[in-house]
Amino acid sequence: MKRNLILLTGLLVFVLCVLLGFMWFKNNTSANDNSAARNYQTYCAGCHGENLEKFAAKKWMDEPGNASIINSIKTGLVAEGMPAFRQTFTDTEIGELAAYVRKGIPADRSALKPAFREGDVTTSEVQDFIVETVVTGLDVPWGLAFLPGGDLLISERSGTLHRFSNGVLSPPIDGLPPIRARGQGGLLDVCLHPDYQENGWIYIAYSALYTESGKDLSNTAIMRARLEGNRLTDQQIIFRGTPYTDRSHHFGCKLAFNDDRQLFFGIGDRGQHFDFPQKLDNANGKIHRINDDGSIPAGNPFANVKGALPSIYSYGHRNPQGTCIHPQTGELWVSEHGPRGGDELNLTEPGKNYGWPVISYGINYDGTILTDLTEKEGMEQPVHYWTPSIAPCGMTFLTGNRYKNWENNLFTGSLRFEYLERVVINGKSVTHTEKLLEGIGRVRNVVVSPDGLLYVATETPGKIVRLIPVEKN
Repeated sequence: MKRNLILLTGLLVFVLCVLLGFMWFKNNTSANDNSAARNYQTYCAGCHGENLEKFAAKKWMDEPGNASIINSIKTGLVAEGMPAFRQTFTDTEIGELAAYVRKGIPADRSALKPAFREGDVTTSEVQDFIVETVVTGLDVPWGLAFLPGGDLLISERSGTLHRFSNGVLSPPIDGLPPIRARGQGGLLDVCLHPDYQENGWIYIAYSALYTESGKDLSNTAIMRARLEGNRLTDQQIIFRGTPYTDRSHHFGCKLAFNDDRQLFFGIGDRGQHFDFPQKLDNANGKIHRINDDGSIPAGNPFANVKGALPSIYSYGHRNPQGTCIHPQTGELWVSEHGPRGGDELNLTEPGKNYGWPVISYGINYDGTILTDLTEKEGMEQPVHYWTPSIAPCGMTFLTGNRYKNWENNLFTGSLRFEYLERVVINGKSVTHTEKLLEGIGRVRNVVVSPDGLLYVATETPGKIVRLIPVEKN
């Protein structure tokens, strides 16, 4: 009897150990799968699709083991525009990611839709082009500005400024002001004065750090400086947005000069839409216009209004992240983020109210109704709006004659859906749109180089590509 009891006890212990081991394995595998899925969605889905659908059918899919996949993730495929992730992931994480990719590839390879590949001709509606990677190894490249001679200034949202010259990215440039790089804030746009070759002024937008009562506060500020070697000199802060808050989103801020050397830029509502956009006593939810030295242009619409910030050009904006001047008309065009839906493209005119948050084509992120109104007397309608939201970021008009069928078209990035959008404008109307570079990743900025090429910056992992025009077949 005693012996049977011992055997029974031993059997129960064995079964319990097996069950515990199974549960540990199940939980551990699930954790690994979840971690790999998160890494894939964060770093890979932009090019390869959220459901692993944008892969080209290749030999590695039928090879035993994951050695080829691991090697591709670790060392990258430079010729195809894929960066190396050896410093992003541990060997264990790379192995888990490779297993996740292997598991997700469908048995029916005809269902795969390859992402565009560097060197291949990409066909669009009226213009063909080749995508060429220029810079890799970035995180969130926010601002791009070309220096005379072709060097490229690149601002990283994390708070560093770099110079890309002859294929080499410089160490961080010294001389930046205190920056609060948190959430959507950090080092933002960078641009050159139109007369840069004469005066050397570089303009930098950033979320300025202020410490008060032990709390870190911030708002958008503009500094100008000159570049000597790898250091900024002659720093002058020419604009400080007020009030300062502890919130970490909706800073704006893209910079654009007009022919009169006036600087335009937008600041978002800082996540406090009922407090700021409809009031003129603060900088938030506004488009601003200042002279190149920070002084106020005489024609600003609220310069003589008691209690109003004299820099305000227009108001009622949510979070403008595209600002550019039409090359033919000189008009100011601005794109801004709506809430859930209702992103807007506005032809922005002095003194006008663009409605946020009183009117909107979007709803709250939780699905509740923000406002029942889409229009109201005294408030401007967008020229174009996007529902669902594409999260437009960066914007430029294409100038020059490098792309014969795109001249004067507007280009804006989509953070949410990861493509570049071409917008055809006729007068004050949008007549056509086209999606380009689908799956390239979150497009943070798009600019035109001095030699007329489109440069596109994407984030996490950050890289910059350019579009080489090819004559349409």
